Amino acid sequence: MLATVLHKPGDIRCEEVADPKILHPTDAIIKLSASCICGSDLWPYRGLQPVDGPMHMGHEYCGIVVEVGAEVRNVRPGQFVVGSFCLSDNPCPHCRFGFQSSCAQREFMSGAQAPYARVALADGTLVATAEVPPAELVPDLLAVSDVLGTGWYAADAAEVRQGSTVVVVGDGAVGLMGVLAAREMGAERIIAMSRHASRQRLAREFGATDIVAERGEEGVARIKDLTRGVGADSVLECVGTAESFDQALAVSRPGGTIGYVGVPHDVSLDGQRLFFGQKRMLGGPAPVRRFLPDLMDRVLKGRIKPGKVFDLQLPLADVAEGYRAMDERRAIKVMLSV
Repeated sequence: MLATVLHKPGDIRCEEVADPKILHPTDAIIKLSASCICGSDLWPYRGLQPVDGPMHMGHEYCGIVVEVGAEVRNVRPGQFVVGSFCLSDNPCPHCRFGFQSSCAQREFMSGAQAPYARVALADGTLVATAEVPPAELVPDLLAVSDVLGTGWYAADAAEVRQGSTVVVVGDGAVGLMGVLAAREMGAERIIAMSRHASRQRLAREFGATDIVAERGEEGVARIKDLTRGVGADSVLECVGTAESFDQALAVSRPGGTIGYVGVPHDVSLDGQRLFFGQKRMLGGPAPVRRFLPDLMDRVLKGRIKPGKVFDLQLPLADVAEGYRAMDERRAIKVMLSV
């Protein structure tokens, strides 16, 4: 089959690879209904993360089960399923505590920018719908598998509550999903930090009440002005750079909470600043599996449309253009038809 392989920074190809096979009795093989490119895929593409030989790309997925291993009990061939980028067993102590992304048997999904993919730990990772959903819901259910689940975790970790004031740092796909999550959780004021008109429009559609285009000290001053000098109850850090972390810390009120889901690159934190600023922080790889049943239900009932975050759709064969479009910020998130 044809699949996406990264050979070195900037060198992404759609090329012939072996079809996936059941390797362990807990595996499943799924036929993908669609795939997509994640912002985190850009780190190795840009050379900011090591590439040790050819990498099979893709960790966001939904589709139809075509084969299961001998020990799989919770899903069966013919079912439509959604899974997480973190593969988990679910019975381990960390899974039971709600942090499936730290499962004792954790693996990270790969190879999902392809027509077929192997999913390890299928019983604990995959969630099936009652029936195969209509095609128009596939983008929304695909978004649930990572980008919405990660934005949702950012809001959950930041303790977004009914009536709270929220700042979202980052206007990429995860940040935009964080805006949607904050709205669903009842935030009264949602301030999205964005400098791009198309992303600002989508942030407004997802529930942002205010847009702040300024950065650095000017951005902090603008948010302090909007919050009457107080700062935000909850801050969603959705980028992972030193600048975005600094912004998040600066706009969080004393006693406020920062949910950070951007993979940190060259980030170091000042203990004195945390101590005297009285900041709460929780983040890391999103335990998407914890949220899957609820988020899938919201999609299936038509309550949310996270698939709107896909602003460019390409065939799998044109995946290299999809990476270029996201790298050059010509697209927020690219969906790949397989």
